[in-house]
Amino acid sequence: MSRAAADAPIAISCGEPAGIGPEVAAGAWRALGAEMALLWIGDPAHLPDDTPVRVVTSAAEAHGPCPDALPVLARDFGSPRRPGVVDPRHAQGVIDAIREGVALATAGRARALCTAPINKAALIDGADFAYPGHTEYLSALAGDVPVVMMLACDALRVVPATIHIPLAAVPATLTAAGLEEVLRITHAALIRDFGVAQPRIAVAGLNPHAGEDGKMGGEEIAMIAPLLDRLRGEGLALRGPLPADTMFHAGARAGYDAAVCMYHDQALIPIKTIDFAGGVNVTLGLPFVRTSPDHGTAFDIAGTGVAEATSMIAALRMARDMADARGAGGVGPSGGSIWEKART
Repeated sequence: MSRAAADAPIAISCGEPAGIGPEVAAGAWRALGAEMALLWIGDPAHLPDDTPVRVVTSAAEAHGPCPDALPVLARDFGSPRRPGVVDPRHAQGVIDAIREGVALATAGRARALCTAPINKAALIDGADFAYPGHTEYLSALAGDVPVVMMLACDALRVVPATIHIPLAAVPATLTAAGLEEVLRITHAALIRDFGVAQPRIAVAGLNPHAGEDGKMGGEEIAMIAPLLDRLRGEGLALRGPLPADTMFHAGARAGYDAAVCMYHDQALIPIKTIDFAGGVNVTLGLPFVRTSPDHGTAFDIAGTGVAEATSMIAALRMARDMADARGAGGVGPSGGSIWEKART
């Protein structure tokens, strides 16, 4: 993978046109265009009418800050945007924008990729999209590399070891091999993407009170604790398994760089409570930087002018900072990481 120049743009894939993606992209450009290079990939007719646009034919034309107009790699989606109303004809264009953003980031023509929210049902209906979501598609485009979802804000980074599955399915889905993969990818990404030289990771238990010595569940004793002991023997700084209800107050957060949780809500409730508007979705393990705002398409407010760009702004700033960390020589899954060494 080629490394992008420091003044190369962060590519922004358009996401679902009927949602708030075009609006928050325009809002983020207004906030950040004077401080970083951006490149929006999509149909310029879908951006808010008052957005100054500079159509470019390549990422090379979008190097450097862009305070006067948003650089756009223009693609004709064939029909106008109707806020809140999905048009199946847009589906393939949305998918292609993601793929093109990945190609730019992989080739080093973009510093990172920031993806606007998609609507999976719209992509399935309009283009037979074969993936559960962004993360799985990005992994496939990168060669089916193992990836992990992180939610991050200034005060907290959380990683769910299992994600969008019923709570009843979590105990059977949570395995030692799967949790080890999550821990190793998280550890390597903290070094490479966040510049943390010696990552400290707090690991939640699955059960209340982390099982309370087996009285409230046995997964901690049978699987989680032995795995953590083994990885500590390799030098990973891991705390746990910890009771999840005491992991997220300010004093506890000061003791770790990321928290790995056992299921979706255990991870997402604390971060959305701490910083609902400023959370960022990060895909760890990819050979390029990918971030996304931590919200959906918000069809109910699309086109009303009330959508806030706070999370998109945070996602772009985090993408820039992660690209800077990689440029400073951090190592990770594509450059001799602990995870890669463990697999060989």
